[in-house]
Amino acid sequence: MYLFKMDKYYKLKVFAFRAIDNPELCMEYLYGHKKVLIDHGIENVTTNNNLWLHNPHVYCVVARNLVSKELIGGVRIQVADGIHPLPVEEAIGEMDPKIHEKVDWYARNGGIGESCGLWISKSAKGVGVSRYLMRASVASASQIKFETMLGICAGYTLKLFGEIGFVIDRELGDKGNFPYPNHKYIAHVIGILNAITIETANKEDKDVMLDFRERPIQNRIEKNKNITSEILYELLYDKISELEYKKLDNNSKCS
Repeated sequence: MYLFKMDKYYKLKVFAFRAIDNPELCMEYLYGHKKVLIDHGIENVTTNNNLWLHNPHVYCVVARNLVSKELIGGVRIQVADGIHPLPVEEAIGEMDPKIHEKVDWYARNGGIGESCGLWISKSAKGVGVSRYLMRASVASASQIKFETMLGICAGYTLKLFGEIGFVIDRELGDKGNFPYPNHKYIAHVIGILNAITIETANKEDKDVMLDFRERPIQNRIEKNKNITSEILYELLYDKISELEYKKLDNNSKCS
């Protein structure tokens, strides 16, 4: 008698929205993110706040389990506007003030946004949601029209972020390394040098992201080892905020 291991099967929806357009969904995002951080014994992450809910230049991509109705993950893009510091500036600005100069330069030369606040619930462990969310989010950035994307990632996610197209910025910190969110962890400042061409992504991920740009609403069957997911992607933002970059006073605080 032979026993065959059946694939797990999920039905998901991955969709995009501007944060200020959906406060209730943002609160659901915040709750899920906070729970994941607490589960890992982390409570001092700079992205774990509600200031971004009121920022017109924050855009979210989230994943929902269509069977349980649970929000199982999310990620944000925050575009530098010169008024609200990017999360990476708040996280490492005291350790390396050069991050402010770098953000200001890119903001004035094509625009810059940060990928931040990525979280995945325990119920979605092993499903591959991190990759699905990051592909969708990076692809959606072409609608927002900025050229450079950066962020912070932990060592255990560095491989994934590298395949999506991020590279370590070794000009900052200790060759790109920082103790964050506390001394127990080492984080890396990373960047996609060109968020439009995504030329540093591997071929498979790049092809998917370019396809999302051509067809932002589509159904896909995704597989991660023995887990199959049927995913409805809806990656069109209803509204994009106009941006007029203003020089940020690094001594002022975001309110």
